[in-house]
Amino acid sequence: MKTVKILGTLTFILVLCAFSTKFTSVDGYAIGDAAEDFSLKNVDGSMVSLSDFESAKGFLVIFTCNTCPYSVAYEDRIIALDLKYKTKGVPVIAINPNNPDVKAGDSFAAMKTRATEKGFTFPYLLDEGQKVFPKFGATRTPHVFLLEKTTTGNVVKYIGAIDDNSGNAAKVDEKFVENAVDAMLAGEEIKVTTTRAIGCGIKV
Repeated sequence: MKTVKILGTLTFILVLCAFSTKFTSVDGYAIGDAAEDFSLKNVDGSMVSLSDFESAKGFLVIFTCNTCPYSVAYEDRIIALDLKYKTKGVPVIAINPNNPDVKAGDSFAAMKTRATEKGFTFPYLLDEGQKVFPKFGATRTPHVFLLEKTTTGNVVKYIGAIDDNSGNAAKVDEKFVENAVDAMLAGEEIKVTTTRAIGCGIKV
């Protein structure tokens, strides 16, 4: 009985987080658009831009954070994506878009702690002033944007969720991001270019 009650409470929290009205719905990049570069502070204190990655073939720009249960549930999968694809030229660039004045757990200090605890293998950047996420059109955490590096800029190739099961990695049927990256690297058409991002609304 206690287990059922705990599960019910957890489910309520996740649903509340996923459908919270406190997020900004913004227009942003569409498939085929070229994304602007940015310069944001990494947890190691350095400033990071896409242009720093001279040999990259593309990027997995993932808006995520410390406090959203969905983002936390995906942390291991985000690390796995980075380890799998950065050696192929498509590194993960994680960005925390939340306003730390609204969510203290998403402060820069908390980001540094979380990155160390989890052993993040990728840059974890703070969108200070919340200037970058609106350009992308990110609304939730996590929210993924696959960019392909071309002679005309970093072109958006996929937008949406990492896969089709936010709750249980073992029960994933369709790996949206992996399928998109594999197709991009093979020079093939990406069959699914947009999906609905499931997660907590970005706090402004």
